[in-house]
Amino acid sequence: SCAYDVAEVVKGVKEALPGVPVLGNTSFTGVITPDGYVGGDNPFVGVLTLAGDDLKVSIAGKAKTECAVKEGCEIAKEAMEKAGMTTAPDALYMAASPAEEEFWLKGISKVTGRVPFFGGSAADNSIAGEWKLYADENVFADGCIIAMFWGLNIKNEFTGAYRETENFGVITKTNGIRCLAEIDGVPAADKYMEWTGVSKEDVTGGNLLVTTITSPLGIKDRLGDLIAIRHPMNGNEDGSFNVGANLSEKTCVIRMEATVDELISSVGETLDKLLKDSPKPSALHLVHCGGRRAGIGERIGEVAEIVKAKAGDIPFIVEFTFGEYGFVSDSNNTVGGLMLSFTAIY
Repeated sequence: SCAYDVAEVVKGVKEALPGVPVLGNTSFTGVITPDGYVGGDNPFVGVLTLAGDDLKVSIAGKAKTECAVKEGCEIAKEAMEKAGMTTAPDALYMAASPAEEEFWLKGISKVTGRVPFFGGSAADNSIAGEWKLYADENVFADGCIIAMFWGLNIKNEFTGAYRETENFGVITKTNGIRCLAEIDGVPAADKYMEWTGVSKEDVTGGNLLVTTITSPLGIKDRLGDLIAIRHPMNGNEDGSFNVGANLSEKTCVIRMEATVDELISSVGETLDKLLKDSPKPSALHLVHCGGRRAGIGERIGEVAEIVKAKAGDIPFIVEFTFGEYGFVSDSNNTVGGLMLSFTAIY
């Protein structure tokens, strides 16, 4: 919880587990463990430990000072050097502040190449920038942390679990990073109102974030295997809106849909896909978007019960993030929003 002194929490974990690398991030309003949902109005801590005779783990982290791509390269090289490894890791975990995740990943990938990838962004309880990241004693708000694993395999199910609608158009203008200005030559907010029938007030300022939880935008990958969700976050006076991950001009954006019931049921469906036709995993690391969690509201206990039933005796932790990371076979490692990145660890 961002309500805690994060450095003191990490210190306590390291006292209990001396010599073990510790890394992670603050989560939006709570976590889910085999004990159920932990959080709400109370500060919370959740810990997942991994151990294995042939497991090698190396962590690194850095507060951003200049260029996320350049500094992504630096932390990847640091982790490789600390591990004494010259071969790419079997899996890569990343957590970053919710701002430039794609660029941190680009820098890391320059060093490692594309390797199986999972993780999510730091979050706080009120979208006030109070989130924290930590890699051992290194605690900061704006930056990136990574863990490289050798001797560990993962299977990742990365999805928004939204339905495509017949509303789609070409992004004809963006304003810098993560700002969608026009779809089909029309201001983005106007196009969204045309598609959905919502009011001008619904797409103004921070109202847009709540309006779009059940109807965000999506970008298909080149093979159509993945639709990376783009969460409109803040409506601007000129009709543009800020989005939770980057967009590119001359690509197609699709309006997606899901009910709150479907946001809840998709957790079980995604876990079923993850566990189907696979050996029993050692643990589950389940990244659930904080925006979805906000849309689910007081029904979060239903999500906890679904995860507990599907996981059985497999250790797991669910965190609620402001950005989700995962991969699909034959596609790029990807950053999205309003998504589930569910990872089985072997």
